[in-house]
Amino acid sequence: RGSVNSAYHLWMNKSAKVEGFLLMSSPVPQTIIIGAYIYFVTSLGPKLMENRKPFELRQIMAFYNFGVVALSVYMTYEFLMSGWATGYSFRCDLVDYSRSPTALRMVRTCWLYYFSKFIELLDTIFFVLRKKEGQITFLHVLHHSIMPWTWWFGVKFAAGGLGTFHALLNCIVHIIMYSYYGLCSLGPAYYKYLWWKKHMTSIQLVQFLMVTVHVGQIYFMDDCPYPYPVFIFIIWLYGSMFLILFLHFWYHAYTRGQRPPKTMKNGISKSKDH
Repeated sequence: RGSVNSAYHLWMNKSAKVEGFLLMSSPVPQTIIIGAYIYFVTSLGPKLMENRKPFELRQIMAFYNFGVVALSVYMTYEFLMSGWATGYSFRCDLVDYSRSPTALRMVRTCWLYYFSKFIELLDTIFFVLRKKEGQITFLHVLHHSIMPWTWWFGVKFAAGGLGTFHALLNCIVHIIMYSYYGLCSLGPAYYKYLWWKKHMTSIQLVQFLMVTVHVGQIYFMDDCPYPYPVFIFIIWLYGSMFLILFLHFWYHAYTRGQRPPKTMKNGISKSKDH
């Protein structure tokens, strides 16, 4: 009984630092939000829009996209300053459960990254309002639902260490991708600045390759006492899955010289990276 009690206290101590953070008290509120999101984008939204004209959201989308760019720049800086540029080895980096300023900074950054995934649900809501249902693929919705839901557990129990490398990379990729979407939303006058569109898939491929290789290192290390191996497995699985999907897309789009089916193309390109 004593060991169960001490294990419980240790477990609760690990999650104590997110006490009072929005949505962190229990996984129920986020589950309701994500459930409502899935229902709206797959059923209710398209039904409401059926006999309506698509909304013209150019200004709102420009503001939104560049807002995400600014947030991603800030989160990249914070991830770097709370470990990735200040002492992490990029190998067996463990979670710092102390209350040091750096450890607490990492917790805040992880929570902000988690919260940003709810902001990004607007991607799909804009598709619905603009009647771009072709871009609301299973892959896109799956990605936008799984990321925040699984990250709740990461923030709660393992805010930092090697499990946050994919978040840092994701923020960097988002700076590039949302800049592209932002310029697109400004209209044709800005299309000449989008010469780098052809590199977007390569950037995403490199991201997933780096995530999979980095997190996969743990399986080749003799001794890496990371507290929640299941988190690492989920990141590895997720990275591998998207790597395979992007390679499939790449193969069809470039190697065989043909474009993939429209829904597949849109689903991948707009399911973005994350």
